[in-house]
Amino acid sequence: MAHIKNEAAYRAALQRIEELLPQVNDDTPINDKNYLELDMLSDMVEEYEEKYYPIHSPSLVDTLRLRMYEMGLNQAKLAELLGISCARISEIISGKGEPSLKTCREISRKLNIDPAIVLGV
Repeated sequence: MAHIKNEAAYRAALQRIEELLPQVNDDTPINDKNYLELDMLSDMVEEYEEKYYPIHSPSLVDTLRLRMYEMGLNQAKLAELLGISCARISEIISGKGEPSLKTCREISRKLNIDPAIVLGV
C-alpha cells in the first residue's frame, strides 16, 4: 500500500475523502470504486496521523480539572467529595503529589474517570 509522505499529500487526501464521503454510505457495495478509494485513503490518513499527529492519553490533572468544571466543583468541594484535605487535593491538581491507591479508587468511582487514566497506564 502507498503511504502519505508529506503534509501536502495529507491535505490532498483529506480533501478527496471529503469529496467521497457523500458518495459512499452503508448500502454501498464493498467492491464499488468510490468505496475502495475511500477505504484506502482513510487507512493512509490514519497511518499518517498516528505518526505525525498522535493523540496521547489525557493526564490525571487535566482530567480532574475537566471533571471539576463539568460538575461545578471547586477544590474544597472536590476534597470533601473524595474525603481528603484541601491541601492534599491542591498537591494532586498542581501535579506536585500523587494520589494514594484509596484516593485513586474514590476518584475513579465518584468522578467516573477511567481507572487507566487515574493510575497513569
